[in-house]
Amino acid sequence: MVCRYGDDLRSMVNQVKQYTKEGNVANYIPALSLADPADVAVSIYDGKDTCFSEGNHYQLFTLQSISKVLTLALALMDHGREIVFSKVGMEPTGDPFNSISKLESNIPSKPLNPMINAGALAVSSLIKGNSNEGKLKRLLNLVRELSGNNQININKEVAKSEFESANLNRALSYFMKQHGIITSDVDELLDFYTKQCAIEVNCEDLAKIGYALAHQGEHPSDKYSVIPAEIARLVKTFMVTCGMYNASGEFAIRVGIPAKSGVSGGIVGAVPGSIGIGIYGPALDEKGNSIAGMKLLELLASRYHLSIF
Repeated sequence: MVCRYGDDLRSMVNQVKQYTKEGNVANYIPALSLADPADVAVSIYDGKDTCFSEGNHYQLFTLQSISKVLTLALALMDHGREIVFSKVGMEPTGDPFNSISKLESNIPSKPLNPMINAGALAVSSLIKGNSNEGKLKRLLNLVRELSGNNQININKEVAKSEFESANLNRALSYFMKQHGIITSDVDELLDFYTKQCAIEVNCEDLAKIGYALAHQGEHPSDKYSVIPAEIARLVKTFMVTCGMYNASGEFAIRVGIPAKSGVSGGIVGAVPGSIGIGIYGPALDEKGNSIAGMKLLELLASRYHLSIF
């Protein structure tokens, strides 16, 4: 397979592997603590070919917070901007992704944005469906369509582990229910949310999802619209302003690529009108981002002039 990124990617991945020793896997979700912190893998999709680095790019990992991008798109398709943003704000936060402090101080008590846990829970509560099974089927179909992979499914072990350790998310949900942001049953919402986070992909799947977002929501190979262009634009905007937790501002300056990370170590990148990037590196920094993945994106952005700024 001819790959114009191939030699560069190998060099870059080897260069960033050293940083994995400085990070730690997410151990507050027991099932995620089993990941190998030394793993680093990447895929780049340009609409014609997919290029891989050294590393096991077929390694499966769960979306975790990357799913927030996709549930936001689905909720916007279900309800439109006015209803969605009556439940969640549009502002970045300097607090950790699982913080409750802003909910207590804000009036009304709605989450600042859809990329923090409270905001994602509020957005997930809006997904249409008569049951969690129906809602998950709709979300899975969206992920499968964007990635072109009909085999994508939920890792039930990770979902169970997350549900059983979801004390903070449960607290966030009850707080929002008290203030009318969430109206659904909390345990049903957490069942959906933890399964949403446990959707399992590989780097190639992520790169194709990133490519679709980079191209106004078009299917990565067949070029029909999966997500309306305006919703894809909104989603990319949140990826820039809030996608890397409370490191988003520094990431925008250093890298400048719309991206969203997850505590499994995944990162999806969407360079508008250009490539999609999928990265896996489960060793995380103190803010919950893949430490090698962040360094790798910085190298890619510099080498190929990918910053949107």
